[in-house]
Amino acid sequence: MLDRFPSLSSLAGREEDDDARRLSESHLAMPPEILPSVPFALLFLLLVFTITVPGSSGRLPSDAAALLLFKSKADLKGNLPFSYNGSSLSHCKWSGVSCLNGRVVRLLVEGFHLGGVFPPDSLSQLDQLRVLSLQNNSLSGPIPDLSGLVNLKSLFLDHNLFSGPFPPSIFSLHRIRTIDLSHNNLTGSMPSSLTKLDRLNYLRLDWNRFNGTVPPLNQSSLQTFNVSRNSLAGPIPVTPVLSHFGASSYLPNPGLCGEIVHKECLPGPPFFSSSAPAVAVPQPPPASQGQSTELQGVNLTVSPPSGVYHKWTPLIAGFSCGVAVLVGSILCLVLAVRRQRRRYHERIQGHETDYVAADTAHEAAMVRAEQEAELAEKVKRAQEGMVMQMQVGGPLAGRSGILVFCAGEAHLYTLEQLMRASAELLGRGIVGTTYKAVMDNGLIVCVKRLDSGKVEGVSRETFEGHMEAVGGLRHPNLVPLRAYLQAKEERLLVYDYQPNGSLFSLIHGSKSTRAKPLHWTSCLKIAEDVAQGLSYIHQAWRLVHGNLKSSNVLLGPDFEACVSDYCLATLLQPDHPPSNLDNDPNALAYRAPEIRNHADRSSQPTTKSDAYAFGTLLLELLTSKPPAQHPNVEGMAVADEAMRWVRSTREDDGVGGDDQLGMLLEVALACRLRVPEQRPTMWQVLKMLQEIKEGAVEDDHDLDPHNSSNGTVL
Repeated sequence: MLDRFPSLSSLAGREEDDDARRLSESHLAMPPEILPSVPFALLFLLLVFTITVPGSSGRLPSDAAALLLFKSKADLKGNLPFSYNGSSLSHCKWSGVSCLNGRVVRLLVEGFHLGGVFPPDSLSQLDQLRVLSLQNNSLSGPIPDLSGLVNLKSLFLDHNLFSGPFPPSIFSLHRIRTIDLSHNNLTGSMPSSLTKLDRLNYLRLDWNRFNGTVPPLNQSSLQTFNVSRNSLAGPIPVTPVLSHFGASSYLPNPGLCGEIVHKECLPGPPFFSSSAPAVAVPQPPPASQGQSTELQGVNLTVSPPSGVYHKWTPLIAGFSCGVAVLVGSILCLVLAVRRQRRRYHERIQGHETDYVAADTAHEAAMVRAEQEAELAEKVKRAQEGMVMQMQVGGPLAGRSGILVFCAGEAHLYTLEQLMRASAELLGRGIVGTTYKAVMDNGLIVCVKRLDSGKVEGVSRETFEGHMEAVGGLRHPNLVPLRAYLQAKEERLLVYDYQPNGSLFSLIHGSKSTRAKPLHWTSCLKIAEDVAQGLSYIHQAWRLVHGNLKSSNVLLGPDFEACVSDYCLATLLQPDHPPSNLDNDPNALAYRAPEIRNHADRSSQPTTKSDAYAFGTLLLELLTSKPPAQHPNVEGMAVADEAMRWVRSTREDDGVGGDDQLGMLLEVALACRLRVPEQRPTMWQVLKMLQEIKEGAVEDDHDLDPHNSSNGTVL
């Protein structure tokens, strides 16, 4: 049965010849013995004349040619499994490629360790592409012209080595909504044309080398924004939209200033500084020789070649002094008005300050010193990522704490609003209790309150660093961490609320409904979603879930499976006080033997233990039986015995169902192998599931004689 899976076959010790594979990919699977006799020019002409519209069997579609061209320059190590097999829809079955009517609409090439460049005139041919993600690779060089991607909505090029300026071709993409260019080496200024992207709702440019100023973005659609860790300078425009984002979206950027980052913008160098910039003042009439005199600030250095200029010197000096006095007076007036306005705003905001009239120079100096100390403290707090600090009270009460929004998220609520929210208990887990929180403005979020007894050994710095890493994870199959709170005796995590409940409820029903196994196509779709999320955590970020189970898989608005509670189990202390959940038979069934058999709970979860839990979850999906009721499938004599058990729990799945069901069971059994090293990685699991899906598409295509070439996605 392993022969049906190339991915599983490799686990059994079968190795393919890398050189032969790369040769077949680069020459479109032509027989090796023919290649030496075919001139390169003829091969090139053959490639050109075989690029036709989708649906012409046996010829290379333009989308496939674009993907192969991208692979040839970006994938120097041969990690990307793109290989044309002669079918008009072959490219629609490649890893990370999704098609609609034979055209590529989604390309996710994430974490493949690509080390080349993003070649120009390659992917720009994909004019039906909606989502492009090349994140977590090592692609270098400039970002090419993307203007051909006229339907692109989401662009993820983060965590690469791209250099050069912000790609100007993005401004021709009128449907673009999401742009993530963070964690690269991009330089130059932030283009002012960003203000013209009226559909933009997600913009991350942090961890680059941009300079210049922040443009006055004010699109009401903008929900996520982060330009921190660049070399930006100048005042941040106080627009209604930019004001929604806290200091963590901007800092550190040493030169930025303004109300948003609590840093006063200085008026400039002193007038009587030797390095003062040039001040424009009226020039004296030109000398008879036709020469002119430049005035640098108020330090007049006139070196005329002859005495003809000396008669102007007193006039120039007097005039310049008058200008200096006038400008100084204006500056004093401006500073006084600004100080008065600042006091007025502070009163409006409820921050009453006792201002003492500084009648003497000593009192004035004291006031100024206090103001400077207060400003320095504000800047320090902002730079440390302390976004809000308020007193906590209400149903989720702690004492006092700091609400930190992750990854540049918009501040849609305050800590006070969150603490006043009504709290409805959703469930309890090994790390804490989860609530549904409804705020005064109607916004609903999910709040996890960590059990202080189980994570009390985690230092403040360790917790903050871990939450920053987890808060940076963004994937369609992960429930995003939006914010976290750390107080003296309280740690809260804030997630999106998923209204469609958990996978556990979908599988097992409610008290009033009988559990019924899902159709195999639904099982496959959910399993692929979960595998996508886990593979992203493992491969792209080198993190571990540690607590995968059906109650920790939630259903999104389109009933897509979204993994939750990820990367929290590693915070548990080995000597944490035990609870009833630690001995729950269903929870124990998800744990891999190498973790379950350690009575001292000292063994940490790994990617291989996550794979074991995924196998258990897949069995639960296929049978609708809770894990504690699963027989010892590893101990069954043959796989057929396990298949008989699975069939006994299900109804008829229709034509082809048995074959696909058997393949899904093989994946589950491979994940449940007792020896961790023998289990597949989640990336390999994802490949197996995609092979099953591809086979199902081919079967449907073969069974329907009227189906021409629609590469639709399950």
